[in-house]
Amino acid sequence: MTDSTVFPDGFLWGGATAANQVEGAYDQGGKGLSVQDVMPQGIVGPRTAVPTPDNLKHEAIDFYHRYAEDIALFAEMGFSVYRFSIAWSRIFPKGDETEPNEEGLAFYDRVLDELEKHGIEPLVTISHYETPLHLAETYDGWVSRELIGFYERYARTLFERYGSRVKYWLTFNEINSLPHAPFMSGGINTPKEQLTDQQLFQAMHHELVASALATKVAREVAPQAQIGCMVLAMPTYPLTPDPADMLAVMDADHGNFVFGDVHTRGEYPGYFLRTLRERGIDLDITDEDRELLTNTVDFVSFSYYMSIAETADPAKRVAGEGNIMGGVPNPTLEVSEWGWAIDPVGLRIVLNQFWDRWQKPLFIVENGLGAKDQLVEVDGRKTVIDDYRIAYLNDHLVQVGEALSDGVDVLGYTSWGCIDIVSASTAQLSKRYGFVYVDRNDDGSGTLERFRKKSFDWYGDVIRSNGATLSR
Repeated sequence: MTDSTVFPDGFLWGGATAANQVEGAYDQGGKGLSVQDVMPQGIVGPRTAVPTPDNLKHEAIDFYHRYAEDIALFAEMGFSVYRFSIAWSRIFPKGDETEPNEEGLAFYDRVLDELEKHGIEPLVTISHYETPLHLAETYDGWVSRELIGFYERYARTLFERYGSRVKYWLTFNEINSLPHAPFMSGGINTPKEQLTDQQLFQAMHHELVASALATKVAREVAPQAQIGCMVLAMPTYPLTPDPADMLAVMDADHGNFVFGDVHTRGEYPGYFLRTLRERGIDLDITDEDRELLTNTVDFVSFSYYMSIAETADPAKRVAGEGNIMGGVPNPTLEVSEWGWAIDPVGLRIVLNQFWDRWQKPLFIVENGLGAKDQLVEVDGRKTVIDDYRIAYLNDHLVQVGEALSDGVDVLGYTSWGCIDIVSASTAQLSKRYGFVYVDRNDDGSGTLERFRKKSFDWYGDVIRSNGATLSR
């Protein structure tokens, strides 16, 4: 390991959130319902027929009304970039309208105003796990080809409205999560256990075409924009040196890589075509689709929380708690309170892996530790002594520095849940990621007051020093 890590000038430091996890105001400002509004327990629980009072995301942390206060806190830490998502159903309440909701558009104008006031670069996710509920219930989400047109209208509206103000865009959040969470990721209303491979892979194709189409539109409407895809990174290790385990790793990697391969290369790879043949899947792919897919991205962004292990031995396939992407537990790694393997070196591995494979600039847009924080009083100030979070983030950022020394082109780093948010996986507020503590609890109680954690000052020092204060 090098003695010091040199982050390049212009490296973008900041944080990331998603609209459905921070905004609240789920029925205000002309907003329609999204799939999140009927997921009161997050991905771990069933959907409900209608919104229920126990859904913490309905108020979340009230960013809708407190965005100026929160952005000021981000500026105090020194953020140069803030990743946030636009709620599709705030712009097109049902998703299939021909005209957008002006009140929704105006809200994000105000958010951008605040970011510009503080000199913070916006990084906007167009679709982050919040497909309008109407599109799920009427069209079965991305199973329907019609969603390509609805998404194009939505994306074009954003590019026309904000294209001169936003440089960095992401088309879909964690697009490779679709096979694992079809309702949350793709608005697919058919229950997962009833979904056929044909439907699932067709939905995947529709999303990839829509992403490429949005990239094409952006280059026409906002030519200065940089368009990226976003995948969930999951480095996978063989449980043993058995070649069969290495083949299991290759198969798992292919299931994740295909999304990035199409985004960066503009066509389906041979291993994926083999999968289609062997499963008897005949995708509806038009000549226009093939042409659209050649609109490849400018950069690849990803989330990184954990690594997994794989094995071909069914007797050893004990599912790892919290590993929603499958795999088996790695006996060499410690885990978080939610069972996610803690593997800082895996971040260096995946950065090198993606760079070697795609040769596109990379952007780490999610990374963080979900933990149960305890609010305490120190010198008359309420705070959280979250040394565990500092250690986690420090160790991961050191590995980013190692990847930079390896020659990997990394644009920036946005820590996930830079302010406490409602968890996507469990819909809890007790699973906290932020540098800022929000006084709200799993039962909905609390004042929503904001408090700076110990990690708040630590991250500010890291940003101001451009990584020089990291402990190695």
